[in-house]
Amino acid sequence: MATIKDIAQEAGVSAATVSRVLNNDVTLAVSEETRLRIFSIAEQLQYKPSKLRRMKKDEQLSRQQIGLLMWSTLEDEHEDPYFSSIRKGIETRCEELGISIIKVLRGNSKAEMQPVNELDGVIVVGSIDDEDVTQLYNNGNRLVFVNHSGELDEYDTVKLHFEQATKAVITHLSELGHEKIGYIGGSDYVHRLSRQYEAAESAEPRRIFFEKIMRELGLYDESFVMKSYWSSNSGYEAMNQLLRQSSRPTACFIASDPMAVGALRALHEHGLRVPEDMAVVGFDDIEISAYLNPPLTTVRAHTEHMGRAAVQLLLERIEGREAAVHMTINTTLIVRESCGSTTN
Repeated sequence: MATIKDIAQEAGVSAATVSRVLNNDVTLAVSEETRLRIFSIAEQLQYKPSKLRRMKKDEQLSRQQIGLLMWSTLEDEHEDPYFSSIRKGIETRCEELGISIIKVLRGNSKAEMQPVNELDGVIVVGSIDDEDVTQLYNNGNRLVFVNHSGELDEYDTVKLHFEQATKAVITHLSELGHEKIGYIGGSDYVHRLSRQYEAAESAEPRRIFFEKIMRELGLYDESFVMKSYWSSNSGYEAMNQLLRQSSRPTACFIASDPMAVGALRALHEHGLRVPEDMAVVGFDDIEISAYLNPPLTTVRAHTEHMGRAAVQLLLERIEGREAAVHMTINTTLIVRESCGSTTN
């Protein structure tokens, strides 16, 4: 059986150098030519082939340099942690694998972006026009789109199972006896990187599935559906508008927890009790949701897992997978006091 000394003799280097190369010691100052020669000789001499393949794969991963393109700004992430959680999942998984994120681009910035074709892959977070993205990075096989509202057949995508989530909310509220169920949510847009084009509004999946499911149940009431912006203040204003109507729902599904925070404030100001006068369900399960009064029933989106899944898809592409994969991540309904039930 071949030893490190045998490899060192063939490669013309010390045994210590061979050991450090095979163990992927990034602090070792050695040329790429020498590194590759050591791996080649080790393979020829059949030096612990299974361990060697793992070492080579780890070394190859450590050389990958990828980019992250996000539409949201840092301020957006501070106000609504949905996208920051996706980014955290991407960064954590890359750190675990030794992959370098060398560029983080913000599509919502005013600066014009230059092509980044030197990268080994790009993960796009948020709905950005795919043609604009390929102008920035021309290797479509190494693009992964996360939380894009459009249908992107030829690219890898990671999305939430919004239909499953919405059905779980409506089913739970229906089982509690609610038939008059309202909806408050924002709008989705496919954004453009080029400043000469405006963003195009796209179908917001929670609202689409809410209407579909409620119509199937024969319970849909268009006057109970409020479209606003993704912020606490907008949730506050939308709930106020809903409460000014002559007829109001007994329960409301609110498409983001920050919006739900504002909606709860509006209900309190109107002297309405939650859940006795109106049950409320949010979406995201941000940290503050469990500490509201009452604690908010909400849909846990597993956004960090979405980020980790995107890294896995990109690695598969780098390793040679040709067919596009569309991954759908299920959600979990977290039942708390705001809907009038504390058990699933």
